Amino acid sequence: MTAATVLLEGLGFGEGPRWRDGKLWFSDFYRRAVYTVDLDGTETKIVDVPQQPSGLGWLADGRLLVSSMRDRKVLRLDNDGGLVVHADLSGLADFHVNDLITDATGRAYVGNFGYDLHADMHVRDIPTILGDESAARTRVVRIEPDGEVVIAAEDMRFPNGMALIDSGRTLVVAETLRLQLTAFDLAADGSLSNRRVWASTAPQMVAPDGIAADPEGGIWVAAALGAAVVRYAEGGEVTGMVETSQNAFACALGGPDGRTLFACTAPDSDPGVVDGKALGKIEIATV
Repeated sequence: MTAATVLLEGLGFGEGPRWRDGKLWFSDFYRRAVYTVDLDGTETKIVDVPQQPSGLGWLADGRLLVSSMRDRKVLRLDNDGGLVVHADLSGLADFHVNDLITDATGRAYVGNFGYDLHADMHVRDIPTILGDESAARTRVVRIEPDGEVVIAAEDMRFPNGMALIDSGRTLVVAETLRLQLTAFDLAADGSLSNRRVWASTAPQMVAPDGIAADPEGGIWVAAALGAAVVRYAEGGEVTGMVETSQNAFACALGGPDGRTLFACTAPDSDPGVVDGKALGKIEIATV
């Protein structure tokens, strides 16, 4: 097991990390903005997102897309610095929109919470919630580069982090409350088919949150309920682990050689615990 070190402290709650242009880009829920951080720890604010940012991606022309959680929209940062609505998901997202991923064409796939998980966690324990198949059942939507919105996959339980593997031919989605990574074949027109379990995380009781694929085809999974990022091979074998100082909720791979693992960590995901407390961190390890 490798132990991570801290690159950046003082976050509200980091999410949606992506390595691009020599920097880590990330959202901070409770500072309500998108930031970058260099490998020397220098942080730069990119844009404010008042309704709470999460997933990040880019159109083919380089314009940033960001999930705006509370108003259930995906926003676009145009070249003039203006933040505009790229797609309104309020008719299809059952609760806060969450992580997203974009392919090479700028087509985006977006998940959502499905329901108010944190409110439920104040009433029921985690095993009871996990055993309730009705909890957080929702869908992943696809947004075309022109902003058209279609349903990509139904019957997902808290679809969370996503990764593209097999040169973009396979989309893997973390279903947090099913304790599994679910894969789809991704066609040239963006449609998804051949749904299957890529790996179960249930044996380790890992609730998969953010995920990141590595060049060898493994997928690193932020454990959410634990202070670790765990590497899975297809089929469910655990093939690596990075220990973090607090619970890991999102991850990305990057750095000059693509071997730096970035983890967004916090003591909890409950806003009542972390909002305004500056307890979030970005931690790094070489993998």
